[in-house]
Amino acid sequence: MTVSKSAAAIAAAPSAVVGGRGPRPSVLFFAFAFAVIADPVSSVAYAIEAALRALDGDLALLLPTMSLVIGLVVVVTANYWQLVRRFPQGGGAAAAAGRAFGARWTFLPIGALVVDFVLTIGISTAAAASAVIALFPGLAPLRIPMALLLLVVVAGLTWFGHGGRLLFAFMTVAFVIISVAVLILGFTSPHATGHAATSADPGRSAMLAVVLAFPVAMALATGIEAPSTAIAQLGQLDDTHRRRFGRGTLALLVVIVGGLTLALTALAVQLHIGIPGTDSTQIADIAHAAAGPGWLYSAFQLTSSMLLLAAASSSFQAGPGLLKALSGTPERPGVLPPVLGRVNRHHTPYWSVVVYLAAAGLIIVAAAGKEQELVLFYAVAVFVSFLVGLVAMARFARREDKTALAWANALAAVAVAFTLAVNLLRGWPVLSLVATLLIAAGLYLRWKRAGRPTGIEDVEARAEAE
Repeated sequence: MTVSKSAAAIAAAPSAVVGGRGPRPSVLFFAFAFAVIADPVSSVAYAIEAALRALDGDLALLLPTMSLVIGLVVVVTANYWQLVRRFPQGGGAAAAAGRAFGARWTFLPIGALVVDFVLTIGISTAAAASAVIALFPGLAPLRIPMALLLLVVVAGLTWFGHGGRLLFAFMTVAFVIISVAVLILGFTSPHATGHAATSADPGRSAMLAVVLAFPVAMALATGIEAPSTAIAQLGQLDDTHRRRFGRGTLALLVVIVGGLTLALTALAVQLHIGIPGTDSTQIADIAHAAAGPGWLYSAFQLTSSMLLLAAASSSFQAGPGLLKALSGTPERPGVLPPVLGRVNRHHTPYWSVVVYLAAAGLIIVAAAGKEQELVLFYAVAVFVSFLVGLVAMARFARREDKTALAWANALAAVAVAFTLAVNLLRGWPVLSLVATLLIAAGLYLRWKRAGRPTGIEDVEARAEAE
């Protein structure tokens, strides 16, 4: 969930935005925005299928469900639009919570982020393995070893720091371009159609089915917070330009993620692509039906796999970076043990990377390498962060007598709380909430024991800046 250090280093030059020597602002925005949105764009690879499974394969309700998902994504994005305006130096929900309710409330969104990073790494790596298996079904028996191997490779690449992260932007663009080609071919001249029934259970309540299914697909919302925190990396840019970069990235995120999601969903319905077989994914089946088994299908699978690994790598940078910021420095007391802040010559906190590697490996094995098993847990921790951020912004609006804005944020918080509650009612996802609360409580107790060091509200921004 961080932007390329290469992009940040370029942006640090004032000439980049004031007309002197250096890249144009449009080039800087490309490097920043498309690297940051790799995570939410990659979620398209599994979120639509998650919704269809929750609907028991009912294609007739898939488009209404995903439309509701995109609507809530817009609502959450609007809140982060406000956060970028209020905190142009970064910080996201953690900064909002700390300043609205006091420093101790900062740990709730931080705990949520820690869990979210682990799940992003695990799900993205498992989904990348699934994309490869859909292209080469003979590798299916090696699903878990392959996912773990990809996990180790991505973790290993973090040893070399952020140098290669600019490739994330190109991976995102490549996936979008290939997806558009698949969509055009699918709507105009598809290779084949599936055999899934339009409605799996015509007798049930459509509204109830959609309401119960859409929270599962809110995995699509992961990564929305990234622009509000990643702007901290834009070093010497002034607040005005950081706001423009952050808000422009949020707008681009909604357009690309929303557009791809709804278009792929509509194509799935039109081509009757239902729940996939054991060794495939729904998005792979959509691409295969649209383009056939040729080069375009192969390119789609490979670019989606690379994009998913880019999303995992992004969290492998941001997660350990957050632990490093929490570990403090000799000049600034920390919350976590100093060992988690030790870095190599590429500034990588390697012991923190090991922590995330072990946690992600554990959940991959527990889920048998299947990303759809993990998606159920996904839209819990991140929605805790969304909820805290919305409530904080509602409080700011109320303090400033902006009644309409306060009501808008409060209603959005109710929608997010409802989504969170429905996911928790599924049972096992409560483990994500428990993990979030335990981590938040543990960090709070260590903060108290350390003498309540100041500046904890800015730890997320500091993690990005470092």
